[in-house]
Amino acid sequence: MFGLIGHLTSLEHAHSVADAFGYGPYATQGLDLWCSAPPQFVEHFHVTSITGQTIEGKYIESAFLPEMLIKRRIKAAIRKILNAMAFAQKNNLNITALGGFSSIIFEEFNLKENRQVRNVSLEFDRFTTGNTHTAYIICRQVEQASAKLGIDLSQATVAICGATGDIGSAVCRWLDRKTDTQELFLIARNKERLQRLQDELGRGKIMGLEEALPEADIIVWVASMPKGVEINAETLKKPCLIIDGGYPKNLDTKIKHPDVHILKGGIVEHSLDIDWKIMETVNMDVPSRQMFACFAEAILLEFEQWHTNFSWGRNQITVTKMEQIGEASVKHGLQPLLSW
Repeated sequence: MFGLIGHLTSLEHAHSVADAFGYGPYATQGLDLWCSAPPQFVEHFHVTSITGQTIEGKYIESAFLPEMLIKRRIKAAIRKILNAMAFAQKNNLNITALGGFSSIIFEEFNLKENRQVRNVSLEFDRFTTGNTHTAYIICRQVEQASAKLGIDLSQATVAICGATGDIGSAVCRWLDRKTDTQELFLIARNKERLQRLQDELGRGKIMGLEEALPEADIIVWVASMPKGVEINAETLKKPCLIIDGGYPKNLDTKIKHPDVHILKGGIVEHSLDIDWKIMETVNMDVPSRQMFACFAEAILLEFEQWHTNFSWGRNQITVTKMEQIGEASVKHGLQPLLSW
């Protein structure tokens, strides 16, 4: 059996689904009380592959809220993720994906140094960030959606915002080695990491956001939006393809133009229905078919019986592993979301 560790998008979101998620006593409570809410199973479901194989999974709500990071409840955020992982392990889940901010918190705060969670010694090979499959799906979205819009990659410039992150760097490697993309713009805050990435690739221009975006045919956004930054659609190329790989995926509410096409990045569609409710709470357009690619990685690992931390650590994703998880993705009936 596999697991999915997720979280809600805001305190307001948490209030709206508290009763359905089994957090009734917290339905009208403030952030301080939510910091004490325990992880728990919200849903038990089955997923069937187009091969005919069926597996079981459980969704674990971690009770983490993004406001915990914004309002300096860092210790609470860390505790939420570690407790959810310990809960998954105690319930004997073979492989569990860390969804949303869970994997980011794990990496940023080096939680692998916190193996002991009360009476549970975490076995990290039971967990995956899901980032390899997410990066693969974003790359396939770039390839397929650009063709749909008539954008020729061999003549195109792709700007990667968040290029030095785990997913961003993997996208850069794929575009460099698997496509004939003409130009890569590398955008991130850490100049030292940018230089290392440029050296690794042997190409790519290190650029700032304001100078890069108007020159890009395709923008892959896999970073948080800096405070005070707004993107003026009038300054972008027409047509322009934007892959919104952030979380929550909200660029379509910030940028409005008929020739700027915004695709929800890192979302997959399954060929068969899944009888679950969790994707309704994150407003998937077709919740019985669509899911985050990071969650789908745990599903694929369970189908293939690859019970290992397939995605783990910063900037460890290789093109070879992207191809491996990509083959499993196709085999079991998953496709990149291509509608906007």
